[in-house]
Amino acid sequence: MNGAIRAKEVRVVAPDGSQIGVKKLNEAMWLAEQLDLDLVEVAPNAKPPVCRLMDYGKYKYEQSVKQREARKKQTRTTIKELRMKVRIGDHDFDITKRKAMEFLADGDKVKVTIRFRGREQERPGFGKDLLDRLAEDVADVAVVEQVPKIEGRSMTMVLAPARKARAVAESSEET
Repeated sequence: MNGAIRAKEVRVVAPDGSQIGVKKLNEAMWLAEQLDLDLVEVAPNAKPPVCRLMDYGKYKYEQSVKQREARKKQTRTTIKELRMKVRIGDHDFDITKRKAMEFLADGDKVKVTIRFRGREQERPGFGKDLLDRLAEDVADVAVVEQVPKIEGRSMTMVLAPARKARAVAESSEET
C-alpha cells in the first residue's frame, strides 16, 4: 500500500473493476489483506481518494511485457549514405542507383551526397541535375523526402522508401 494516503475514507474498486464502495482506510486495508492483494491508490486527487485492489507485482510484470512487445514491433529507420562526384561516369551512376534501390528495398532511407571540388562549385546546377536524375530513376521505389540542398561544398538529398514499393516487395516474398 502506498504510504501517501492521508484520507480517513477511500473509494475501493475491486480487481475486476466493479465498485465496492467508500470504506474506512483500515477496513480497505483489512479487505486487501484477506484477499491477499495490494491496495493501490490510483486517483489521489479524487474526493474521496480512489484505491484499487490488485496484485501489484503481476500488474508491473504485465506492463513490462507490453512494453517489450511494443519495442519488438517498432522499426528503426537507418539512413544509408551514398556519395557521388559531379563528373561521374554512367556505369558508376548505375552502380550508385542500384545500391540506392537495394537500401530502399530493405526499408532504409538513403542520403545522397555530391561533393563539389574546385571549379565544380561554380556550377551547382550540374549536381542538382544529377540528383534529380537519380530521384527520377528510383521514383517507383522511393519518394524524395528532402529536396536537393547545398551545404558548403556538398549537395544532399534524402530518399525514403515508398509505401507502395514496400508492399509490393513483401507480397513478392510471400509467393
